[in-house]
Amino acid sequence: MTLERWQRISEWPMVAAALLLLAAYSVQVIGDLRGSAGLWADDVIWIAWAMFVLDFAARLWLASNRRRWFLRNSYELVILALPALRPLRLLRLVVFLKVFQNRAGAALRGRLLTFVLGSAAVLVYCGWLAVLDAEQNDPQANIRSFGDALWWALTTITTVGYGDRYPVTPVGRFAAAGLMLSGIAVLGVVTASIASWLVENVSKEAAAKTAEAIEEAVEAMDDPLEDQIRSLTEQVAKLTAAVESRNRRQIRPTEP
Repeated sequence: MTLERWQRISEWPMVAAALLLLAAYSVQVIGDLRGSAGLWADDVIWIAWAMFVLDFAARLWLASNRRRWFLRNSYELVILALPALRPLRLLRLVVFLKVFQNRAGAALRGRLLTFVLGSAAVLVYCGWLAVLDAEQNDPQANIRSFGDALWWALTTITTVGYGDRYPVTPVGRFAAAGLMLSGIAVLGVVTASIASWLVENVSKEAAAKTAEAIEEAVEAMDDPLEDQIRSLTEQVAKLTAAVESRNRRQIRPTEP
C-alpha cells in the first residue's frame, strides 16, 4: 500500500474520529462534566486520540522518505503529545481544514472561499470551547456561560474586541492569542477575495462597455463607407461603358 492510497482510505475515518472527539469534548465542556461524570467522554476522546496516533504511524511507515516526511509533519507529533491539556485536544480538528481544502472544488475562488469559511467556523467553535473549558470554573473569570464564550469568540476572530469579556487563565489567553492571529489571517483572505471579485467584475463591465462602443463606432462608419463604395462602383461602371462605346465608334466594319 502506498501513502497516497492510505490517505484516501483514512481521510473519512479521521474525519469521523475528529467529529467523535468534538462531540465528546463539547458535551464535557458545555455540561461541565468533572470527575467520574466525565469519564465516558474521556474514554471517547482517548479512543479518537488513539486513531490519530495510528494514522500518524501508518503514514510515517508508508512514506518513501520517512525522515523528510517526519520533519514536514512534526507539528502533528507535537499535537499528539499534548492530549492531557484539554483545550489543546481541539488542535486535532485541523483534519477538517484539509477536507475543506480537498473538497472545495476546482475553481480557485470557490476553493478559497470554502476553505476560509470552513476554517472560520471551526476556529470560532474551537476557540469558544477552549476558552469556556479554561475559564468557566475560575473564580476570577468573566466568561462563565455558553453565551459569554460564544460572544467572546465572535468578537475576537473578527478583531473587534469589545473588552467586555476576556480570558484570565493562561490556557484561556493562549487560546485567545491563537484565535486572534487566525482571525487576522481569515479576515485578510476574505478581504482579498472580495476585492479580487469586485475588480474582476468591474474589469468585465468596462471591457463589455468598450466592446459595445467599438461596435457602435464600426456600425456608424459602415454607412459612409457603403455610400462611397456604391458611388465609386457607379463611376467605374460609367467609365467602363464610356470606354466601350468609344471603342465601338472607332472600329468600322470592313468592306467585302
